[in-house]
Amino acid sequence: MAPRSLIIDTDPGQDDAVAIMLALGRPDAVEVLGLTAVAGNVPLHLTVPNCLRLLELAGRTDVPVFAGAAAPLVVPLVTAEHVHGATGLDGWDFPDPVTPVRPEFAPDWIVEAVMSRPPKTVTLVPLGPLTNIALALAKEPRLAQRLERIVLMGGASIEGGNITPTAEFNIFVDPHAAARVFRSGAEIVVLSLDATHQAQITRPWLDVMRALDSKVGVAFEGLLSFYERFDTEKYGTEGGPLHDPMTVAWILAPELFEGLHLNVEVETTPGLCFGQTVVDRWKVTDRRPNATWITKLDSPKVFDLILDAFRRLA
Repeated sequence: MAPRSLIIDTDPGQDDAVAIMLALGRPDAVEVLGLTAVAGNVPLHLTVPNCLRLLELAGRTDVPVFAGAAAPLVVPLVTAEHVHGATGLDGWDFPDPVTPVRPEFAPDWIVEAVMSRPPKTVTLVPLGPLTNIALALAKEPRLAQRLERIVLMGGASIEGGNITPTAEFNIFVDPHAAARVFRSGAEIVVLSLDATHQAQITRPWLDVMRALDSKVGVAFEGLLSFYERFDTEKYGTEGGPLHDPMTVAWILAPELFEGLHLNVEVETTPGLCFGQTVVDRWKVTDRRPNATWITKLDSPKVFDLILDAFRRLA
């Protein structure tokens, strides 16, 4: 079976970085067509070079990087340096990237890349705010049906929010974009906090990562040690949740996950619930199901999957 084609839309972010490496480490299963950068965890002028730095670390400068939206559709940008550090990738000293970014605007390139390939052969993997995806869908509404699916990290229901009591960060940053994506008609799989909070980093796992004795392994032990300190202090857990890689893990091994096909709407009215994903888990409305909401994952096997990809990168 030929590798599945992915476009990763990202705002790196240490957990974004793991997701990218997980995909790059499995060329037998997935082909990364490109990385499209969006403002989110840190501003766009940092997320673009962070994409380049990660590809250079992995020795994959053949993968193109495209700059996208610098701000959400309607509201001012909110960032998360308090989690990811001033660079977005604190925890490892990267050299300045030398690979140039491509000149095309990321949403335009997404449209071109998807529409120029056969139907149902490209999957979008958004790891940050959905601004680029909404802009691409606005430019070419047929994109929704052309895609194989969208597999995104965002939202929360049972777990509550991580930026407000009701909202998860990626959706909160640009809820208007998220609302458009969920209403697009595309097939959508959602890795929300309900699932990703089950994927806890542990110290023994980080020790194995470092023991890979590769530059990638050592770098990521540093990156993730910095990253998890925020969540361990916040939640009082042994390790912090590893959110974004669950998207690529689902693509590689969907049998490790369980979910429900249901309706998801995004609250865009200012107030306490701004940015909330309203999940009709028990189908108490007549709203049409528009997403598969992942509810469970096999954390040990998912973390083994990640380590296997990192060993291949080594």
